[in-house]
Amino acid sequence: MASNCWGYCGRRTWALLLLATAIPIALIASLERAATATNGSLRYRSGGWLRECAKWDHARRRFLISTFFDGGVAEIRLPAIFDGSDGSDLQERTFIADADVAGNASVGILIDAKRDRLLVVYAEVMGLSSAAVAAYGLESGERFFLTRLSRPDDEPSLADDVAVDDDGNAYVTDTKANKIWKVGSNGELLSIIRNNIFVQKKEWYRNLVGLNGIVYHQNGYLLVVHTAAGYLFKIDIKTEDVRVVQVKGSLLLGDGLELLSPTKLVVAGTPSARILESFDDWNTATVTKRFIGPLHRIATSATVKEGKVYLNHLLGLGVTRRTHVITAADFTALKAK
Repeated sequence: MASNCWGYCGRRTWALLLLATAIPIALIASLERAATATNGSLRYRSGGWLRECAKWDHARRRFLISTFFDGGVAEIRLPAIFDGSDGSDLQERTFIADADVAGNASVGILIDAKRDRLLVVYAEVMGLSSAAVAAYGLESGERFFLTRLSRPDDEPSLADDVAVDDDGNAYVTDTKANKIWKVGSNGELLSIIRNNIFVQKKEWYRNLVGLNGIVYHQNGYLLVVHTAAGYLFKIDIKTEDVRVVQVKGSLLLGDGLELLSPTKLVVAGTPSARILESFDDWNTATVTKRFIGPLHRIATSATVKEGKVYLNHLLGLGVTRRTHVITAADFTALKAK
């Protein structure tokens, strides 16, 4: 059966839009004023409504941003000194526009600084194409490989986010079928990680958006969030053993992940972001901090720039000129219960 991003991806987008429109207008105005109030936050102009994932490229002082249905990767270059205080809007520029995946949606991206490359996940659109992951040179934009992850007659799937291990293997989440594709450093499809543990609850609405944000931990495992059910999984990359991390606090509607340190994990989503801490190698964890930003724009990914967490937001605002925000997160500690 053909994959169908307009069906699944469209339902996900409309569900997020409904969340946004449910927020009172007065609150939206207040949130919009506060969207870039934190020092270092920025606005940028764009030709598209949706921007899925942003990552900071320290070496080139730029944010790289997946452009979702526009199907590419944009860049926002920052001046040598920038704190966002002058109120001016920046302008996105196209960095990657790959004709071989035209029509697909660009979603999760990852800067693999060790290999000087950018990994980009492409989701299927309308069931006419295949899920894919590609690697490009961070400086040149030259493509190193493009790997098809699915075929039109495969099970319904939606490729979403990507992590990379010490050997350069990439791991791509499938939010529809709750599986993970493993791709070698040169683009060869190595295996597919499946486990019944990924589906903790059987109700359809608990799996509308499944395995989503993913990161690699230096101790040899993956951490993956299940968006609709709010679970965090720990996956050994050698044995593919899967365990549920026992989390104190809610991860419901968690989306993009970013490790701040071996013991701290940022979870972007709704509300805007949470910080988890673990002191037993991620067998258990606790939500210790929270940040609530512009909820109407919907935070989808996190990145770290000069020691501070920045959140990308899915929705742009405006008619003739769409404006997006990347917000510097000012976290508040939660009281222990």
